[in-house]
Amino acid sequence: AAPEMLTLRDAVRAWRFYDHFRCDVQAPARAPQLGSRTPVLSGDGHDFAAALQTINEIGDAEALYAAVADAFDGAQVAVQISDDGRFEVTMQQPGMVRPLRTAELSDGTLRFLMWAVALLTPRPPPLMVLNEPETSLHPDLLPALARLIIQASRQCQVWVVSHASRLIAALQQDEGCNSI
Repeated sequence: AAPEMLTLRDAVRAWRFYDHFRCDVQAPARAPQLGSRTPVLSGDGHDFAAALQTINEIGDAEALYAAVADAFDGAQVAVQISDDGRFEVTMQQPGMVRPLRTAELSDGTLRFLMWAVALLTPRPPPLMVLNEPETSLHPDLLPALARLIIQASRQCQVWVVSHASRLIAALQQDEGCNSI
């Protein structure tokens, strides 16, 4: 009886709100996960490894690898697949003897990787809202995060709520950034 309301409902359903990625020891993103095609990272990150692997398969894997190398001085991420089909993200940093498993990453490193996966989604929404994405990130990662946000803003509308002056300044370097 109200097609306008159905249209509005569908439009709002397509929006994505990322408020807080859990990175504590028990965070779902730290555990190996069953693998399946996952073009959209969930809000709690329980499908982090699968979403990263989906970017590898059908998304812009080069942009993901470039963002990681940019933020972490040449580091590389990969998805290891166990015999039982569980996916786990690993990160190899220059000078490290072996790759670090997701459970071994710092909160800030894991959170940055989750932002990269969310922002480089193969299915960008019409609107993506990021609430204080700088939380737990080392200040030196904020310019790399800003570059990711700017890149994502070429595909969808991105709203960022932040109090981090360094992130805001980096975002304002882009001509298309409007800030209040």
